[in-house]
Amino acid sequence: MKIVHSIEQLRQALRPYDAPAFVPTMGNLHAGHLELVRRAKPLGDVTLASIFVNRLQFAPHEDFDRYPRTLQADAERLAGVGCDLLFAPSEQDLYPEPQGFKVQPPAELADILEGQFRPGFFTGVCTVVMKLFQCVFAQAKGPCHAVFGQKDYQQLLLIRCLVRQFALPIEIVGVATQRTPDGLALSSRNGYLSAAERAEAVQLALALRALARGAQDSADLPAEREHLEARAMQALAARGWQPDYLSVRRRADLQPPQGGEPLVVLGAARLGQTRLIDSFEV
Repeated sequence: MKIVHSIEQLRQALRPYDAPAFVPTMGNLHAGHLELVRRAKPLGDVTLASIFVNRLQFAPHEDFDRYPRTLQADAERLAGVGCDLLFAPSEQDLYPEPQGFKVQPPAELADILEGQFRPGFFTGVCTVVMKLFQCVFAQAKGPCHAVFGQKDYQQLLLIRCLVRQFALPIEIVGVATQRTPDGLALSSRNGYLSAAERAEAVQLALALRALARGAQDSADLPAEREHLEARAMQALAARGWQPDYLSVRRRADLQPPQGGEPLVVLGAARLGQTRLIDSFEV
């Protein structure tokens, strides 16, 4: 596997290829990331991943400075699953001047759920994804694919919306959330958990699964649905969590259901100092 750091090195390395399959990450890789690379491999004539901790999507009080940087171990893991190329830019490489131009996503999708509790988060995500797409796919002649995990469900919808509205010739591939045997969604932030917190962390997935079962019977009854959501949050809070939201939404646009649409349940909650998110399609 070849490792490059500058945009020019990346484009030079990609020159012999027509159809890149791309997995963007922030590093500190786990088995979920590696599954994305495995899924990407059959989709193009070169498989590449990026590792970049994007300052634009972190609020000042969030964990940008302590987010784990494990480049050497990450590179070994990527090579082990057959990744061909790793793009690992520094901030100076990707943002050689202050990023004055930013991608502002639509408020009706970006300012709810995660966006409500992390203002500006999705502007940072969409900006860096657009820039990475320009770096990776500018020279491509064949089919282009980018692969993302479904755990970040709202993010996946926004990236699909970005690609659609900017008419980018890229197919976005979503991959089901990878989980531990007890059901915890794999996440780089799981490494922050103490042993006791790790044992407790699966309760978020259990609460969302219970909410999904209830949602099947109450999706068309707003008062009942809201009661189920409130009860799920109260149950987590009683166990020492600080829940931000546990919510039943339409899969298509994450708005409250109105009847008959495919649904998804999404949740975010803090356990100790660690904020976890998860989701399940109903």
